[in-house]
Amino acid sequence: MIKQVMVFGTFDTFHPGHEYFLKHAKKYGDFLIVVIARDRTVKTVKGRLPKNNEIKRKKRVEESGVPDKVILGQLKNKFNLIKKLKPDVICLGYDQKYLTDKLESKLKEFHLKTKVIRLKSFKPHKYKSSLLKISELKAQSLKPKLKT
Repeated sequence: MIKQVMVFGTFDTFHPGHEYFLKHAKKYGDFLIVVIARDRTVKTVKGRLPKNNEIKRKKRVEESGVPDKVILGQLKNKFNLIKKLKPDVICLGYDQKYLTDKLESKLKEFHLKTKVIRLKSFKPHKYKSSLLKISELKAQSLKPKLKT
């Protein structure tokens, strides 16, 4: 029987930390499913839209070659994909908060014996999306302004 692993994330600026996360998660099974957060979900959770839209983010994760399947999350019920796909393992990022609040109770409600594993970070001082965004903003502010 194929052991399915599921992960969730925005993956806005795909970086080595994301790749590490996906590769590490894949070690827990045979088939890795990545659920990409929808733009509206990101706006609700983070208070802003992602830099890259959901289609670009999905494509970039697919291009990494790590996951076996990449799908967009659902807008209305974030737990429907878990109920439908019945993963054997769900891997969470070291700092992932969204989805975790009711995850254990939903797994019980769906009568699933899905194992939930929180993965360790990969150089969070360097490859955390929010830090990369700050570095990008600093770099942009240092660029000389062109007069028009």
